Amino acid sequence: MKIKVELDQPPRSLLVSERSSFRDQRTRISSQVEQLHFNYKVSVLLPGCSSAPRHLDSVFNTFNSFYLIRNLPIYELLDKNFLETAVYQGSVYGVSYRTRIDEDNCVALMPKGHLTLSLDKDSFEVLGVEGKPSRFNHRTKCRFIVSVDLTDSSMAPGGRGYQRLLTGLRSRLQLKTDFLLSHYPGGGASLQTLLSRYDWSEHRPQINRHTLTDLSCPALLTSDLQSCDPHSFLEWLGAVDANISCENSSSSFLSSLVCPEPKMKVSRALSVSVCGLLLPQDVHRLIQEIRCYLEQPHLETWVCLTVHGFADSPVSWGDNEHSVLRGGENFYSLLMFQDDTYHLHLATGAHDTCPP
Repeated sequence: MKIKVELDQPPRSLLVSERSSFRDQRTRISSQVEQLHFNYKVSVLLPGCSSAPRHLDSVFNTFNSFYLIRNLPIYELLDKNFLETAVYQGSVYGVSYRTRIDEDNCVALMPKGHLTLSLDKDSFEVLGVEGKPSRFNHRTKCRFIVSVDLTDSSMAPGGRGYQRLLTGLRSRLQLKTDFLLSHYPGGGASLQTLLSRYDWSEHRPQINRHTLTDLSCPALLTSDLQSCDPHSFLEWLGAVDANISCENSSSSFLSSLVCPEPKMKVSRALSVSVCGLLLPQDVHRLIQEIRCYLEQPHLETWVCLTVHGFADSPVSWGDNEHSVLRGGENFYSLLMFQDDTYHLHLATGAHDTCPP
């Protein structure tokens, strides 16, 4: 028996690209940023400088803290006090940590109070509450999605729906997991009652800065950019972020990554990345500061920001289920120019729902 493996074919992905202006009243950039709830990395490429300006550095250093709760029983997310002090008061961002979306039970608590459980078949049957088969099942139904709105009247503490889910999580399934948690705008104060009962630690997002010299970049990075293929641009951008050289020939044995043509040399550039459980509100602040930065006269006229979602989050864009089949990409790249125009590229796996 012969098995053919096509190693030269990467998993398919879905890419949506648009061009607009921050001054356009129809721009959807704010809602698009908000709909990627669970961000683990933000990368910024600043051409023409070797250190970040003070006001940008201030934003990098003031991203909100987040919390890691070890071995959290998921029924605690239904605790009446937690609902009243956190879920009903602002936006809670929570996602299971070090769980694999294709193999493990995964949990997400979204800012509008929606709780999503991505469960294997056995766990779903033990839980005993209403759900639906995953969109990404193959021939057999092996994974199920349970989604409830904790702010709905039917899920008020003491109600039938609430009690059924609470009993299922506490007495039957007894699901526990390490859990990343953040709250806006209350921060740790809104989560203290929950944190006090378990082993937890507070974390600041990790910041990495890398200075690049003689960087090859596409020469057509202008607001009227027409001919630079988005896939080629994103491939180049990813190589720069990973500190992989693009000074290769197309026949290179080690790497075929090249900068899209036509290209030019930038004498210096700064790559900054922030990693953790990163809130959309902090990404908004960063975008606004980059716009202010671009209003000043510079040799270079653009800045690029890329935001990556968690590969194993049970949701990707909005409340849409995240694919368990191949890859795990859910990210967007925002290329901003001095004239307040931008190019936005939103990507996800080929089997996921189209980004907004």
